[in-house]
This record gives sequence, structure tokens and C-alpha cells, in this order.
Amino acid sequence: MKIAAQLYTVRDFVKTEKDIRSSFKKIKDMGYNSIQISGVGPIDPVLLNEIVKENELDICLTHMPYDRIINDTKNVISEHKLWNCDYIGIGAMNPEFRISKDGYDAFLNSISRAVDEIHDAGLKFMYHNHNFEFEKIDGALTGFEYIVNKTNPEKVGITADLYWIQAGGASPVQYIEKYADRFDIVHFKDMAVIKSEMIMAEVFEGNMGYKAIYDACIRNNIKCAAVEQDVCRRDPFDCLKTSIDNINKYCINV
Repeated sequence: MKIAAQLYTVRDFVKTEKDIRSSFKKIKDMGYNSIQISGVGPIDPVLLNEIVKENELDICLTHMPYDRIINDTKNVISEHKLWNCDYIGIGAMNPEFRISKDGYDAFLNSISRAVDEIHDAGLKFMYHNHNFEFEKIDGALTGFEYIVNKTNPEKVGITADLYWIQAGGASPVQYIEKYADRFDIVHFKDMAVIKSEMIMAEVFEGNMGYKAIYDACIRNNIKCAAVEQDVCRRDPFDCLKTSIDNINKYCINV
């Protein structure tokens, strides 16, 4: 399984070409060979591709704006082809869709044409979960289950954020086992508790049991785990470094 760095973690340090070059080198030097594009400032796709190659990285996944996915699908596909990236992701559905079953239907209908175009181009659309999808929306199914049941697994995958699955009251390991055919890519971040509050932590620095999670990913042929920490209590590069060092120590080089 590939271990990638989710650039949203260092979003404040990838806003200009100069910072992108510096940040990509730091990430490569930590031991990451792959990145997820998210939170990056405006940059020409060709130039971005050059910087990726200069640092001997690859792009495992992106998070693209909703408006671009549905209104600029052709160019989004072309960019991913240029980057040799098979997965076009979205970070979440817009808030106006989250309120009901009808809202979920409206969201799924709004992206259906783009999803078909992405699939026809040989790529795959990926939906990233938070914890709001674990509310029941029709008395029986959670929003997460509804999305899975209403979409074609060949066309729509789930970027399973394991922290948010845990925050939604579900078991990351059980969800990996149950939905492995949808989870080509997962997000690794840990959950700790400080002063009775749930916080995001570096992998293996919280309480989620990441050895069992990692083993479940390997057992179920998950292709990539992107390390992400939306909120960092120290330098975000240090957080990325701690996470990959811990993964190497407790999972890969055991």
C-alpha cells in the first residue's frame, strides 16, 4: 500500500510556486513518494506536473472544487491525465445538500453527468466523507450508506477518512472490511482526547489502534493511504514527518 501526504495538511505552505517547490522537497525528504493535491494555490497544471516529477513524486488523488467538477469536467479530466492521476475527488458535498434524503439525491443527480464523463475517460470519481454522513437521513440508512447504495461502484469510490468514520461512531476496521471494494484510497489521521475534547493527532499518537487499521488495509488491498491532519498543534510538516515515521516503525519495518 502506498503512503501519501495529503497536501491539505500543509495548505498554508503551498500557495505560491516557490512555496510549492519548497514544500514538495520537504515532503519527499521525509520519505513520502506520493501526494494528494488539495488546498494548493493557483498554478499552471503543466508547471505543477514538472515540480511533481522534479521531486520524484506522484499524485495519487485530488480534491477538486464542486463547481469545476460539474462545470469544467473536460479540463479537470485533461489535468488528471497530464498528472497520471486516476482519481478525481471531492472533499464533501456542499452544506445545502446535507439536510435531508432529498438533498443527498439532489447532490448525486448534480454530479451524475460528470461522474459518467470521468468514468468514460478511464478515471474514477472519489467522494470523501466527514462525520455528518453518519447521521440517519431516512430513518434507516445513514448518509454514508445511502451514497454507497445509490452509486455505481465502478464509477464512484469513497475516500474513506478513517478519523471521521470513528467520529461518526463507526469502526474503521469494520468499514474497511465491509466496503473495501469502494475504498481504493483512505485517509490516515489519529484521534486523541485532551481536556475531554476530541482532537486530531499524528498517526499512532492517538487512540484509534492504527496497527489493526493498517493491517485491515493491507488485508483488503487498499491502494493508498494519504496522511492528513486538518488541524495541527505544531508545525504541520513535523506532523507529517511523525506520522510517516510511526507508520514505518510500527507497520512497515516491524
